[in-house]
Amino acid sequence: MNDEQRKRSRSSPASASAAASSSSSVASPLEAQPGVDRKEDKLNRRQRSHQQKEDQKEQQQQQQQRRKSQRRRKQSGASAEQEAADKGGVDQGEGLEGKESSLTSSPQSKRRRMLNDNSNLNGATASPMDSSSCDMNGHNNNNGQQEVAPESSNGAVATNGESSGHRAAIKLDRTNQEIVRLIGQHLKNIGLDRSAEALMQESGCCLEHPSASKFRQHVLSGDWTKADHDLQELQTMVDSKTDRTSMNEMKFLLLEQKYLEFLEEGRPIDALHVLRNELTPLQHNTPRVHQLSSYMMCTNNQQLYQRANWEGKGVKSRTRLMDRLQSYLPATVMLPPRRLRSLLAQSVEMQTERCKCHDMAWSTNIDNVSLLVDHNCSSEGFPMQALHVLNDHSDEVWFCKFSPNGLRLATGSKDNTVIVWEVDPVKLVLKNKKIFENHTYGVSFIAWSPDSKYFIVCGPEDCPDLWIWDVEQEKLVTKVSHSTDDSLTCAAFNKDGTRFVTGGTRGQFYLVDLDGTVHDHWEGVRVNGLAFRADNKTILAADTHYRIRSYSFDNARTDANLIQEQCPIMTFSVNSADRLALLNISSQGLHLWDLQDKCLVRRFQGVTQGNYTIYSCFGGVNESFVASGSEDNKVYIWHIRREEPLATLVGHTRTVNCVSWNPVYPSLLASASDDGTVRIWGPKQPQLAWAATSNNGDSASIASTISTASSASSSSSSSSGGANNDLISNSSWNIT
Repeated sequence: MNDEQRKRSRSSPASASAAASSSSSVASPLEAQPGVDRKEDKLNRRQRSHQQKEDQKEQQQQQQQRRKSQRRRKQSGASAEQEAADKGGVDQGEGLEGKESSLTSSPQSKRRRMLNDNSNLNGATASPMDSSSCDMNGHNNNNGQQEVAPESSNGAVATNGESSGHRAAIKLDRTNQEIVRLIGQHLKNIGLDRSAEALMQESGCCLEHPSASKFRQHVLSGDWTKADHDLQELQTMVDSKTDRTSMNEMKFLLLEQKYLEFLEEGRPIDALHVLRNELTPLQHNTPRVHQLSSYMMCTNNQQLYQRANWEGKGVKSRTRLMDRLQSYLPATVMLPPRRLRSLLAQSVEMQTERCKCHDMAWSTNIDNVSLLVDHNCSSEGFPMQALHVLNDHSDEVWFCKFSPNGLRLATGSKDNTVIVWEVDPVKLVLKNKKIFENHTYGVSFIAWSPDSKYFIVCGPEDCPDLWIWDVEQEKLVTKVSHSTDDSLTCAAFNKDGTRFVTGGTRGQFYLVDLDGTVHDHWEGVRVNGLAFRADNKTILAADTHYRIRSYSFDNARTDANLIQEQCPIMTFSVNSADRLALLNISSQGLHLWDLQDKCLVRRFQGVTQGNYTIYSCFGGVNESFVASGSEDNKVYIWHIRREEPLATLVGHTRTVNCVSWNPVYPSLLASASDDGTVRIWGPKQPQLAWAATSNNGDSASIASTISTASSASSSSSSSSGGANNDLISNSSWNIT
């Protein structure tokens, strides 16, 4: 009996008390009574059986509670996980209350309490934003690591129903640490301070050095004494590049703001003290100190704001001051202002440089673009399709030019006529406006006045005359015939349209008004191209010495050499910004020059240029592109930043002598050829391009009538003298 009780006592820890009482009965006199032993043994078995059932029931309840806790932790995260675990422990304790069992205390609950006690030490959890946890690079001193709960194979937190108290580490390399800091700075800039702090805490990084944070806080709050003390601390942390001069500049900026705020507050004595005892002893930027001293004479704050170009005391001026101060500190101590936006802007700019059809008028401001996709300009509004073929001339067409207002196109031919076409920018229709005749030797050049009212007609080298026409009244204003020995092959209006210059290859160079009166001249200048500069005084002239020189007809009568080429300059044009010049060079093609820096910018490839006179032009919105004719019967288009042609327009059957891009409606391009035709190139889908590219008139009204553009384009051939439909169908374009 004694051995059997011991075995049962070892097999059932929950019935320890019953076994003990049974063991003690050995020494009792009742042991000699078999009936009593059987009753007691039967009672003990019942108690043990009942206790085992209770233990099993409690274990099942504990397992259910653990499963519920795990589900709660998966759904609500780490904080809910801890709360659910605590609740499970309380429920289990209540279920075991009143029972004499060893299960009344749980070791897991003890570990949980220890973890909570450690995390709540001194009433707070150690934050990675603490100054003691940051190194010089603004990173946490655990090398950018953060403790996180390990995950099981199915992605759940592997806690087995309880928090283990041990967390694995996420190692962030330098690049990821810097990305986190940039994101944190941007979040703070847009007002999401709590999100930024949560990001820094979870990642284990520091946005900036604690000393830099204090410095920023004191500057923005206007505590100049503490800001100066912080500046001394930062001096020991910066690298050798930030020398004493830079620190003096930073201190000078602080004292300058302090001085101006004293003046604004009406404290001239304090301002004078700063000026004499703090700014002057720095011996830095003495002219600025003298300028600051003059502000003492301002009678009111508005005068102070205007003279000092200052916004006044407040967050705006102090933030601007902080931005200037940050430029002196290395990024490891304090991030440059708005660094993430700066990087995104650089990325957008790089994308625009790779964009083949990029329109330079398109803003690169990241607020105006989508950062979700790479930038790529559409070619829908680009002039790559032959819309019209004008064959009203009976001989070679040597020149074409759109008027400055974009509403007229003048074409000159070997047949001695000039035809002025009227442009409908909505329907893309060109109508025959007027034919101007009787130009001896043919028409080789046309120059429009700035107001699009007059145009000048010049002939080839053998022609000594030029004609001035009034296009609105359709009459000849005057015919200039200065000498039979003259050769007037080119001309250019000044910016107000009251005078023009004209000349040729026989050494004549005149300044003439609209009445034909010659006001001044240069002798011995053989020119084959002229252009007025933006100052309305200087004239650019391409001469027979392969150069472009500047001439002035004022009292000084100065001249200077700007461009020198190695081969003859056939023609040239200047962009509207008066900065770039486009030269057609014999046997070399098309060259782009910078007039300000006097340097060659680019040699465009593809064009065939021999000894023929070919005219090129700038074009597109903001003149982002250039176009030129070619002796291989093609029209070439380049982006101004690239040497390779963007597009090649095919359709002419002989040399293309001249191209003209509409200055107002950039989807229109005209080309004149020795095949006797003028081709008008436009977008493949005019109804989409015009509403987007037209900058003249209301876009809503244009869009309402644009649906008729396609039908109008097809019918315009008959209204303009009968365009050849076969030629239109044979025209093509290629994008390289």
